[in-house]
Amino acid sequence: MLAVDSLETAALTKAQLADMLFEQIGLNKRESKDMIDAFFDLMGERLIAGEEVKLSGFGNFQMRIKAPRPGRNPRTGEMIPIAARRVVTFHASQKLKEQVQGEADIGGADEAPE
Repeated sequence: MLAVDSLETAALTKAQLADMLFEQIGLNKRESKDMIDAFFDLMGERLIAGEEVKLSGFGNFQMRIKAPRPGRNPRTGEMIPIAARRVVTFHASQKLKEQVQGEADIGGADEAPE
C-alpha cells in the first residue's frame, strides 16, 4: 500500500501519485507519469463509452444520464430549463466506507463528552 503521509495539500494530484510511484516502487519519473496518465485516460475512455469502471476495494464509477428538468436562477428567481446531460457518479465500496468510518471513529475517540 502506498503511504500518503507526505501530502502537503488537501487534494491528491496526479503529479503526487506519480511521485509516489517513483519513490515507493522505483519506477523512473517518466514511467510513473506515463502510468498515471494512461490509467486515467483509460478510465475516462471507458466512462465516455458508457462502461462502468470498478476498482475493487475502492468503488465504482458510472456514467449516468440526468433527465431534463426545470430549474431556477438563484439571483433572479427566473425559471430556466436544465437540459439533459451525462454525469459521472461514484459509489464507494463497502471496504472503503468501513475504512473511512474507522478513521472517523479514531479521530473522535480521544474527545470526552461534556
